[in-house]
Amino acid sequence: MALKSLSRASFFEMTAPISAAGSYANDLQRFWALRLHSKDELIEAGRDLARLDASYALSVQQNGELQAEVERLQALLKMPPLEHFRFEHARVAQRDFSGWWQRMIIRKGSDYGIPVGAPVVYSGGVVGRVSEVHAYTSVVQLTSDPGLRIAAVVDGDTRPISFQGALNQVFGAPRGAIEFVPLDVYASASVPKRLATSGLGGVYPPGLTIGRITHVESSEDGLFKRGEVELDPRLGELTEVTVLVPLDPSS
Repeated sequence: MALKSLSRASFFEMTAPISAAGSYANDLQRFWALRLHSKDELIEAGRDLARLDASYALSVQQNGELQAEVERLQALLKMPPLEHFRFEHARVAQRDFSGWWQRMIIRKGSDYGIPVGAPVVYSGGVVGRVSEVHAYTSVVQLTSDPGLRIAAVVDGDTRPISFQGALNQVFGAPRGAIEFVPLDVYASASVPKRLATSGLGGVYPPGLTIGRITHVESSEDGLFKRGEVELDPRLGELTEVTVLVPLDPSS
């Protein structure tokens, strides 16, 4: 087992530069493609960025006010502080989608202090979690992977349910499955329900979007329901993700 683990790690470290080089080449190609745009297009893009910058500045100010209010209420109620993370942004170097696993390789590893098990997110919610960490690359297990489980809640409900990635087709839309759903929860393709992280388990912060529940049905024992979850199709097109690295290494 020791020889097998050493050989596997050595092989991954030897092949990692190939994936990273391809990712850098794509970035360089995109850079020169953007250089070919006309000045009018660049001026228009600059105006759009200025509008976005103004809206983000307002959002940052509002977020600071809300964070101060949360800390004030926590002090009044003598609640323990929430888990804090630092955001480590990383480019996607390679995607590996098959019928057995769903994963991607990012261009940051132990050189940036990324630990195994760290949650990975993007603007749409949860991407997955870090399953392997190497010298300057990491493997991210996606939410569509059958081996990934997350404690989740239905939007507007506090009762925890179990989410798990499903067997996905190579070129199909990413999907997942849920179990232990309360009997009074209903959802369909026409009236889906948002599925979010519950915060239980100490891996993911609460409130992050996982997907949409599109179907529920009674389980064999009749005590709970089970269902299907439609994940964001952007999971297969991400070029950059954010790793939430805990500030407290012991957590």
